[in-house]
Amino acid sequence: MKLNNQWVRLSPPRILVLGFAGIILLGTLLLMLPVSSRSRDSLPFIDALFTATSAVCVTGLVVVDTGTHFTVLGQVILAVLIQIGGLGFMTMSTLVAIAFKRRISLRERLILQEAMNQNTMEGIVRLIRKVVAYSLILEAICGTLFAIRWSFDMPVGQAIYYGYWHAISMFNNAGFDMFGDFRSLTGYVYDPLVNFTAMFLIVAGGIGFVVLSDLVDYRKTRKLSLHSKVVLLTTGLLIGFGALVIFVFEYSNPQTLGSLNWGGKLLGSFFQSVTPRTAGANTLDIAGLRQATQFFIIILMFIGASPGSTGGGIKTTTFMIMVGAVIAMMRGREDIVFFRYRLEQERIFKALTVTLLALLLIIAVTMLLTMTEDSGFLMILFETTSAFSTVGLSMGLTLKLTTFGKLMICFMMFAGRLGPITLAYALGQKKGKELYKYPEGKMIIG
Repeated sequence: MKLNNQWVRLSPPRILVLGFAGIILLGTLLLMLPVSSRSRDSLPFIDALFTATSAVCVTGLVVVDTGTHFTVLGQVILAVLIQIGGLGFMTMSTLVAIAFKRRISLRERLILQEAMNQNTMEGIVRLIRKVVAYSLILEAICGTLFAIRWSFDMPVGQAIYYGYWHAISMFNNAGFDMFGDFRSLTGYVYDPLVNFTAMFLIVAGGIGFVVLSDLVDYRKTRKLSLHSKVVLLTTGLLIGFGALVIFVFEYSNPQTLGSLNWGGKLLGSFFQSVTPRTAGANTLDIAGLRQATQFFIIILMFIGASPGSTGGGIKTTTFMIMVGAVIAMMRGREDIVFFRYRLEQERIFKALTVTLLALLLIIAVTMLLTMTEDSGFLMILFETTSAFSTVGLSMGLTLKLTTFGKLMICFMMFAGRLGPITLAYALGQKKGKELYKYPEGKMIIG
């Protein structure tokens, strides 16, 4: 049987899809080992698959409690899967190649360009070196801060282990925790060190490695790229506006902010505004939030983090391009302009495609789950959006999912980590450039 040449000569998107799928399968098999579970019983395949997918896709949705179910070996396996998933398997393989002084081929550079969501291959290997260096440095510093703080609550050895483990989870926007009983960081809602360290890690991992590189080099260059300016502006606005909305909506809610003092209210509002940007940790009870707040968090989750980061969602730049298109249309202008730079039409079409594909995926899966899961519509929509945006926040549906529901949520986490366009390119046939154009037609809109 002759194989299709398109699949024999794999394109970068297909290599990414198969690579992530392979790591998930390997992680599933490792988590199923009896030595990975404290009970010494093999974790059921569907639960191991769900957990491995959540780790590699840096989501944080769990069907078994990380801190109480897994042994130290199982937890270390999860941390490695999170690190590989956050940085990308191509980044890790490139790091190994660099360590052995092997030349990075043109094909590998093309795959890295696709994986890092870059417009050009120029400087891609240099960027990979920076990605790994920034990641390890930030995780080490913040892991030390966590360890110092938690050494007052637990033995020093455990505090060090917890500190670096959670630093990896937070920087990669994974949202996994080991505090038991699915509590996340609710016990530290008043703690400024834990809150600010976690928020710093989440934002640093979520703004993207290109922006991190720009910020580090700013003292030398004294300039930021257009991409970095838009990402930083959007991130700041979303965090500030999100905190304000959560503070107002939940101020008198006895299940969340209503029972806290002013310091707790402010910390809780800001932390819960940061984490929907694909981190998944929480200091407030998500199920106890008012429905208006839960729906608002769905919107924040849908927007997500920034391109080339450890997070998911449609991305901040996509959101800003869509907003810019609306503003330009309302003002009767043809171009979208940010910081005196005009965006090309291709960027606008790509933003529209990403947004529409993401909406269609979330709508389709939500509709399917409403027929198979015994839960309310808002809870299912919340879970589906959280999975696609690789956030990991949940209103409590994860533990109640049927086998079909777990498989659908796995698919959403996978699609969200790769991105809908990458997945579409991987599954479809690549077309050549059109050699002709059809005559222009007119349609009535609005």
